[in-house]
Amino acid sequence: MSILQNKRVEVINLGKEDYQKVWDYQESIFKQTIDRKIANRKQEDYTLLLPTENYLIFCEHPHVYTLGKSGSLDNLLLDEAGLREHHAQFYKINRGGDITYHGPGQLVAYPILDLENFFTDIHKYLRFLEEAVILTMADFGISAGRIDGLTGVWVDFEEGAENPRKICAMGVKSSRWVTMHGLALNVNTDLSYFGHIIPCGIDDKAVTSMQAEIGQEIDMAEVQNSLQNHIIATFGMELGQ
Repeated sequence: MSILQNKRVEVINLGKEDYQKVWDYQESIFKQTIDRKIANRKQEDYTLLLPTENYLIFCEHPHVYTLGKSGSLDNLLLDEAGLREHHAQFYKINRGGDITYHGPGQLVAYPILDLENFFTDIHKYLRFLEEAVILTMADFGISAGRIDGLTGVWVDFEEGAENPRKICAMGVKSSRWVTMHGLALNVNTDLSYFGHIIPCGIDDKAVTSMQAEIGQEIDMAEVQNSLQNHIIATFGMELGQ
């Protein structure tokens, strides 16, 4: 663990923004954090060490499909013409996981954290993100949880449930215990776009949104505020800059 543990997190709201621009922005912060860690390890004078920063980025994206390192292109059911017809982009990216969709009405959270400020366990990190989403869903009257062996958050998740539906997908990258990418929570998402992929490579389960479960449009700002608060509380963070 770092001798300079910093539990403060800066929240950044990017609004509706192009996927590539946000990816580049993440990469720049990710690299700066890793560079600081490398410089600290080379520094012999402990009084000159600088703590790493933590960031929580929120945004929405235009229609886009992203394929993780372990994913199969066969899980994208649109060709180039189909992507143009649906005004969607496609990127192969450097997170874990398979294919997923981002679009309007979906709340995306990208935590760029130095896990040495908290704990060094990627599985625990994913479970903490899931827990924050589960608590957020409870705030809106939606019962959600985990399914063994599958990353993400689900409705009708209990063993034996007839129609489990994924409401939040996750995929992360980590290097030197610094994270990037994150989670995508379907709030008022147009679920028809998931019909053009095999989401996360899982072909026997459906997807859903908060709007579909509740039966009305949900205020995105309220969801973001709830999720932000639960992430901060679950990780024991302090809100700051």
